[in-house]
Amino acid sequence: MLGGIWGIITTIVVGLILGVIGRMLAPGDQKIPMWLTIVVGIVAAFIGNWLAGVFGVRHTSGIDWIRHAFQVGAAVIGVIAAAGVYAGLKGGQKTS
Repeated sequence: MLGGIWGIITTIVVGLILGVIGRMLAPGDQKIPMWLTIVVGIVAAFIGNWLAGVFGVRHTSGIDWIRHAFQVGAAVIGVIAAAGVYAGLKGGQKTS
């Protein structure tokens, strides 16, 4: 049970970090709530891992910089997309 709880906490923390990095690197001001930033970051982690596997660089010796670059790239794209969709749902305009 403890491993499951730590797995969830780790997933949320990684999602938060990737989401915040994605928000920092995305152009403009993203008007999305923190929960959506975390969700985008979690999804970006999975997409980045998948892309790294597709390109054969998921498991490398040392720090997996290429895998992390894929994750950050997915987070940036995800934040931009989420900001546009969220603004549309809230009736606002997307700011860029």
